[in-house]
Amino acid sequence: MSRFFPDVFRNPAIRASMIAIFTFGMAGAMTAPYRSIVGIRELGLSDGLYSFLAFASAAVNVVISVLLGNLADRLGEYRSAMIGACLFGIVGYGIVYAFPSPATFIVSALLPLPIYGALNSLLFANARAAMHGMSRSDMVTANSGVRAMISLSWVLIPGITGLVLSGASSMLPAYLFASLSCVLCQGIILFALPKRAGAMMAEVRRLTYFEALRQVVSPRVSAHIAGVALITSTLHLNDALLPLIATGAAHGRLSDVGILVGIVAALEIIFIIVWSRIARQTGQMTALAAGTIIYALFLGLLGFASAPWHLYALTLLAGIGAAAIISIPITYLQDLIGDRPGLGSALISVNVFASAGIGALVFAAGTWAIGYSGTAILSALTGLSGITLLGLLQRRNAVAPADAEVQ
Repeated sequence: MSRFFPDVFRNPAIRASMIAIFTFGMAGAMTAPYRSIVGIRELGLSDGLYSFLAFASAAVNVVISVLLGNLADRLGEYRSAMIGACLFGIVGYGIVYAFPSPATFIVSALLPLPIYGALNSLLFANARAAMHGMSRSDMVTANSGVRAMISLSWVLIPGITGLVLSGASSMLPAYLFASLSCVLCQGIILFALPKRAGAMMAEVRRLTYFEALRQVVSPRVSAHIAGVALITSTLHLNDALLPLIATGAAHGRLSDVGILVGIVAALEIIFIIVWSRIARQTGQMTALAAGTIIYALFLGLLGFASAPWHLYALTLLAGIGAAAIISIPITYLQDLIGDRPGLGSALISVNVFASAGIGALVFAAGTWAIGYSGTAILSALTGLSGITLLGLLQRRNAVAPADAEVQ
């Protein structure tokens, strides 16, 4: 069994983080598929206001993730910040269910839920602290395992939630279920997560909040984030394009979309572990480049899909490529500020925000000029441009020390 489950997963902090992040993923998987239905159809928000809330919520999440990550680094532990973030999740989901109105939906989207969303990067930070002293390959494996648990929640939970609420007149109970999953997550953090994730990181100078934000937007860090964001934007683009192409050019049905998403999510879980093994042997940049090329090939072929079976045939490429793109960049981003696990892990949220913005721009420009199928091909080029940028940055970083030695 150890061949399939590496020894790194025996670490209590990493194992508890994996379980906690599964329950964190449960809350999103329970509500995200029905959020627009609740906000727009049941509570009466306009399409424009809902879109603005989605953007504003993501922006608040980025700032909060950086601030909480830096606070946790200053405290030297991540448990307190995680407990606080979890409380906001319980309240944020709970008030939408208990007091359903446009006002509570807006308040929840702008404050409690973005704060709860920062728990994602805090859990990765806690796991990263537990990896202190481990080899790079073990770090990649551990991060891949933690990330796989989010995919697992998205495989299992949306279908179960839909089945439970299939006869209901409202999807609001999904928010009650999400609040209860936050309670479960809180219990895991309180009773299963070690109070100390592991060996403390080396003592470093504490940063003020302004200094932390300045470090995140520094040219060195932001250039690498831009490359990663170009790659991960392809995931957002596929989320938007697949339903449109499936029910349009490919002549499929809405039911096909759900099946396709489920198949790809299941494949992601398998290949996340496979990619961690590949990255151990070849290095994370080589593995990320291979995964990006595979996903770009999927997107390019998606642009030519004209029948439902084309989409099903492409699920293997989609699952293999997506598994690399959602798992390998985690360690890459954390390494950008490697001596500060909280701040380094906050870059995960920064990347999500940046990649969503890039995806929105590419989608808007592509669909206006060349349609959905053409935008899929443009998305492939976007991902390839990202891995090219990271390759150039890596080459520049390799050349700089060599030049210094010559001098």
